[in-house]
Amino acid sequence: MANNQAPQGNHDPAGSTQMFRAFVDETPQGRQAATTSGGPRIGLILGVLVAVAVVAAVAWLALA
Repeated sequence: MANNQAPQGNHDPAGSTQMFRAFVDETPQGRQAATTSGGPRIGLILGVLVAVAVVAAVAWLALA
């Protein structure tokens, strides 16, 4: 009966882990573009909302 659990030859036990980490570290181009475009879009929306609030406050103070 052969012992199949012993390493044979040049078997690298960390090879599969290294390949898995390389796979996980890869970022798909579509997902990366979606996450980077979300930041400026949120800032733009918040900026517009703040500008509308300031204009509304000035108009309210002018009419009061």
